[in-house]
Amino acid sequence: MTTISPTQEQQVLDQVPKQLYIGGEWVDGSEGTLGVEDPSTGDTLCEVADASAEDATAALDAAVEAGPEFAKHPPRERGEILRRAFDAITARSDELALLMTLEMGKPIAESKAEIAYGAEFLRWYSEQAVRIDGRYAVSPNGQGRLLTMQQPVGPCLLITPWNFPLAMGTRKIGPAIAAGCTMVVKPAQQTPLSMLMLAKILEEAGLPGGVLNLITASSASKTTGPVISDPRLRKLSFTGSTEIGRKLMEQSSENLLRLSMELGGNAPFIVFEDADLDAAVEGALIAKMRNIGEACTAANRFHVAAPVAEQFAERMAEKMGSMRVGRGTEDGVEVGPLIDDKQRTKVQELVDNAVGGEGIQRRGRSDRRGQ
Repeated sequence: MTTISPTQEQQVLDQVPKQLYIGGEWVDGSEGTLGVEDPSTGDTLCEVADASAEDATAALDAAVEAGPEFAKHPPRERGEILRRAFDAITARSDELALLMTLEMGKPIAESKAEIAYGAEFLRWYSEQAVRIDGRYAVSPNGQGRLLTMQQPVGPCLLITPWNFPLAMGTRKIGPAIAAGCTMVVKPAQQTPLSMLMLAKILEEAGLPGGVLNLITASSASKTTGPVISDPRLRKLSFTGSTEIGRKLMEQSSENLLRLSMELGGNAPFIVFEDADLDAAVEGALIAKMRNIGEACTAANRFHVAAPVAEQFAERMAEKMGSMRVGRGTEDGVEVGPLIDDKQRTKVQELVDNAVGGEGIQRRGRSDRRGQ
């Protein structure tokens, strides 16, 4: 890989639509614009539309209006739309990877891996669109027949995180389109560009206007709150922190929304006394540093058997220390910047605790017996 030039970066940014996508039209946001920062420098990459609560409601209006017609849309054609979008993403993987790196920070190689991973959701659901089965059975009393049909649930609100800007979108949008549902999509404020490009690609693939409506906003609560409380919404899908997920679940209870949530965790990495330490270190490096460590599946705690703890720590430190840190577009970079000041502050607190000894616990065999 060679280092990307500023001209190439600007060319990719220029291709991204910067407005809201509502009812098949690209429109300005009522709140003006918001800046999208380069996490490696803090500089503004570009400005995108900033939606208001009224814009979000208009997006839901469009989804509701398009719902009945799209529910009747031939499953084969819904699948073909997804397949065309998959082909387009695959063909444009280089530019989409660069766009993702610019807004999120991860190295180009990791962005390319996410593009491939995210596109696969569209291919998978393009094939599932024609496999929406029902059930036919004889009633228990033998007096009739029981027919079960699967139908679209209706308008959905899809909220995606900043750490996987494209894959978390395709993962939610793909099944919604395959099932015949319309939707309002709200990407994270930090990383709206990949989702805006995905909306453009789906539009070019033939997705009818109003099926996918996309709002970008500086305030998630002000825009999604009214949508969640609207009785016309039927489902909420959210990927993000447990804290926010808990609040969204509470809000969703009023209208008994169907919920799909993928929330945060505190994953442990365990190394036993008889482990192959070289393999353990390689696995730990992947578990901890995939996606710059910014993933809900990243290892947050290491439990290492006392007899091999020192060796593991030394080898892990050596491997970690050899990784090149820098801007994700630069040649040879393995670790990009953290997404924003909030995350940098959080990591600094963890480092300070570890240096102060608060995050390190070492116990001998006798200590472990009583736990």
